[in-house]
Amino acid sequence: MSGRVRREEAVDVVWSGDWVAERLGVALEGDGELQELLGLALRRNPKRAHLLVSNVLGKHVPQKPSVVYGAGYGLGERVRALLGADDARRAVVLGYAETATGLGHAVADGLRDAPYLHSTRRPVAGVAQAGGFEEAHSHATSHLLLPEDPELLGGGAEASGGAEASTLVLVDDEFSTGNTVLNTIRALHASHPRERYVIVALVDMRSAGDRDRLTAFAAEIGARVDLVTRSSGTVTLPEGVLERGQALVAAQEAEQAGQAGRADEAVAGVAPVTRVALDWPAEVPDGGRHGFTPAHRAALEAALPGMAERIAGALDSDVRRVLVLGFEELMYAPLRLGTALEAVLGADAEVRYSTTTRSPVLAVDDPGYAIRTRLVFPAHDDPADGPGDRYAYNVAGAGFDAVVAVVDSTADTPELHAPDGLLARLAAHTGQVLLAVVPSYAPLPVPHTQEPAVLPEPLRGPDFSSYAPEDVGWLLQDLSHTELEAPTEEREEAIQSGGAHYAESLPVEYQPSAEYQALFTAALDASAARIARAVGTVTETVLAERGPRPVLVSLARAGTPVGVLMRHWARHRHGLDLPHYAISIVRGRGIDATALRWLAAHHDPADVVFVDGWTGKGAITRELAAAIEEFEASGGPGGPSGPVGFNPEIAVLADPGGCVRTYGTREDFLIPSACLNSTVSGLISRTVLRADLVGPDDFHGAKFYRELAGSDVSGDFLAAVTARFDEVADQVDAETKELLAADRAPTWEGWAAVERISEEYGIHDVNLVKPGVGETTRVLLRRVPWKILAKRGAGADLTHIRLLAEQRGVPVEEVDDLPYSCVGLIHPRFTRGATGADGKAVQGA
Repeated sequence: MSGRVRREEAVDVVWSGDWVAERLGVALEGDGELQELLGLALRRNPKRAHLLVSNVLGKHVPQKPSVVYGAGYGLGERVRALLGADDARRAVVLGYAETATGLGHAVADGLRDAPYLHSTRRPVAGVAQAGGFEEAHSHATSHLLLPEDPELLGGGAEASGGAEASTLVLVDDEFSTGNTVLNTIRALHASHPRERYVIVALVDMRSAGDRDRLTAFAAEIGARVDLVTRSSGTVTLPEGVLERGQALVAAQEAEQAGQAGRADEAVAGVAPVTRVALDWPAEVPDGGRHGFTPAHRAALEAALPGMAERIAGALDSDVRRVLVLGFEELMYAPLRLGTALEAVLGADAEVRYSTTTRSPVLAVDDPGYAIRTRLVFPAHDDPADGPGDRYAYNVAGAGFDAVVAVVDSTADTPELHAPDGLLARLAAHTGQVLLAVVPSYAPLPVPHTQEPAVLPEPLRGPDFSSYAPEDVGWLLQDLSHTELEAPTEEREEAIQSGGAHYAESLPVEYQPSAEYQALFTAALDASAARIARAVGTVTETVLAERGPRPVLVSLARAGTPVGVLMRHWARHRHGLDLPHYAISIVRGRGIDATALRWLAAHHDPADVVFVDGWTGKGAITRELAAAIEEFEASGGPGGPSGPVGFNPEIAVLADPGGCVRTYGTREDFLIPSACLNSTVSGLISRTVLRADLVGPDDFHGAKFYRELAGSDVSGDFLAAVTARFDEVADQVDAETKELLAADRAPTWEGWAAVERISEEYGIHDVNLVKPGVGETTRVLLRRVPWKILAKRGAGADLTHIRLLAEQRGVPVEEVDDLPYSCVGLIHPRFTRGATGADGKAVQGA
């Protein structure tokens, strides 16, 4: 199809997909209005380089609110005509986060009387999960379903006005393969089977094979599945388009960086930022995250004109072009405020609407490209998957006289107002910024008057882990049969782009070469005595200060081999049979509260000693302290006015970062258990926390890699160290006596060093700086490394580091004045271009 469309007024209009089509040979073919609805852009994505950009969705391209709302409302009217008025009234509409939350709501409005719910990637405390599903080919957080009314999806009387809901209407912005819809129906049909489903989208771009799969699936479950779309077509992709697209993105980003540095650097804002009070109706939810009923709809319609008048009254008198900018999943509220503002301002002003997004897309300032400009700013709603960049597209340079930023109260945070935050970014590109805050709807939490009747029991070997059953009880759930692994480069892109949290997936387990395995064996033989000394010293310190029978709770999984060794020392030297458990803690998400409740129900929390392998910069030390404080403040053991509960201090084998007061040594040396992954940790994966897999009363998850039993050296590691206990006993006694008399207050030297390195190397993110031998090893095994800093003169402790760096093509830089033996730097601006075709890192910055 031609890249230019001849209009009746004889003006050539460039299609916003020309740029991509000409360079990659991507062809968009379909009915008459397809190219009017869609443009093309490129993104950093290992599965699909191109992005279909909708002109009527209101996500990436500012559009008239009436056009965006009318697109969804019109589809809803078609569904109403398809079902008939009675069945339409009994239907439930479900929209997809984040892009289709507003579209789905508009479709529900078109049905008139149907309740609405949208999936969400924001867990909400106190709201029970009614279901969830995976989005195909995505490492983003799983979709959660959090209706306030538990009967909403089942279509009970309360949800649907006294009648059984017969139809579920699923709304997404596009169908590319149909996998997401299939996953949704499969998950919901198991708990709420029904006879009919209607799938609604702006465009249907599925292949013939994808269409056949949906037909077969409908027959399989014995349900009728109808489709309602505005337009349909296909995307033709030439051979090799993915690799060529990735190369084109890398080249464009490099060119843009060379021309002007980071396009999103902070610019001193010149426009004033004014907060406008909406007086949002208290009884109306901010959207469909917890359900939106016809009664809510009526109350909002009545209030919209007044809220629009308040916005119009706050605008400067000379404003002519106004953008109403929504926020990620908060699409419907700003959309309706936009339609109301259109009506209030009339022909005197031009109103446009779009929203911010989590998705990183390449911007190219060309009329034949759908994403002309982008603004980048940090997340400002304390997302569950941790901090990351967020984006606003086609706002900069668009000539808006004013921008009305609409957020919910959860997102009205200091980050929003920071010098590099969204408001400052907007202020540099418009004459006036208004901030309108919609109160975040918070359903009344279900009261928890007592603990669940039966908490889960710990898992033990040999059913879970290769450790002896008495050595450790894993306060985890077994996810061995769940597909969780993803390639390292894909995980790194998802983590750094803010699309996913590192605990939602697992890296593919590193399988060591024969050379590396031999290196581990040699390192273990050379360092076993030094490890035994540190194990003895930290155990004796714990017994002296926290005894006589502490409960060891290791932080899975790096802490678990150390906890097992401490238990062996206590038994060998003192005949003590100490309880030992492994518990999950996740940076940015905290500790497993269900596991803490289990511990409190079976032991005195004051006896619990948390154990880890080593410290780097102290991130987990801080995380644990904050998590324990939050747990106890919420009513856990030793609440605000109760007795002493859990002590958040950590005992570690090695504390090179100076972050704790209970340790075996502060030297940064090779701990052989850091050289490998599960094969030295009882064949257990790192822990997993994902909302669709871990409920409020579940333990966090992990996998038992039974299939790696032939490579397991967990027992060899324990045996080599325990065999040296007797020969180091006198040294341990002397060192323990010296430590107990010394000032062991944390110095946090490591944290200061990490901050210095982060700034010196232009990374500006301490999470990408991993200090110490153990953390550097993890970078090389699990992440996308950029470079390794090695302390000049460091010897055998870094032999395995140098080998891994050589295998991955990572430069090792010798430096002075390093408080660690080495530091691993994760690639600070990860793209697929950060690694070559052979998987090795590109040399240099």
